[in-house]
Amino acid sequence: MASNTSDPVYTVPGMSGPDGAEVVRLLRQRLHALNDLALTLKHVHWNVVGPHFIAVHEMLDPQVEAVREMVDKTAERISTLGGSPPGTPGVLVSERSWDDYAVGRAEAIEHLGALDLVYTGVIEDHRTAVGETDRLDPVTQDLLIEHLRSLELFQWFVRAHLENTGGALSTAGAASERDAAAQAGRQARQQP
Repeated sequence: MASNTSDPVYTVPGMSGPDGAEVVRLLRQRLHALNDLALTLKHVHWNVVGPHFIAVHEMLDPQVEAVREMVDKTAERISTLGGSPPGTPGVLVSERSWDDYAVGRAEAIEHLGALDLVYTGVIEDHRTAVGETDRLDPVTQDLLIEHLRSLELFQWFVRAHLENTGGALSTAGAASERDAAAQAGRQARQQP
């Protein structure tokens, strides 16, 4: 019978079994976060409406493709380390530490407000994983840093829609995706 465990039987040369298992554990969470992000971006792509529909709709497809590539590279790294990358929705849902994306059909600026918080969560957790891999595996650390370059760029694309000329974000202080969406929507309606 095939194994569904995340503990590798072997790992890469020069890495101990326990260190390999720890890196696989870290990567499983990054894999879940990236899979979730790709699905969330596609959800927004399908559910964005309003005057900025086409700009946001078309901005998201390259982000989806790039994040899907990150997913693939993360899963392949897990396999390289001797682990088994989980690719099913049930495992993602059972192992994740966050709730589903909270916004359905909405104005472009509202989705961008919510996406700002989504990107913040993914980026913060990626940065934590970069720190944790520092002593364990520079190859995995390099992979995560490569992801961060794109994730931070994509968040900038989102934030450019949420920033005023003074540099303040309309999502500042928002505690949830719904709050961020509402704040972004209110500020957009107040602008002339």
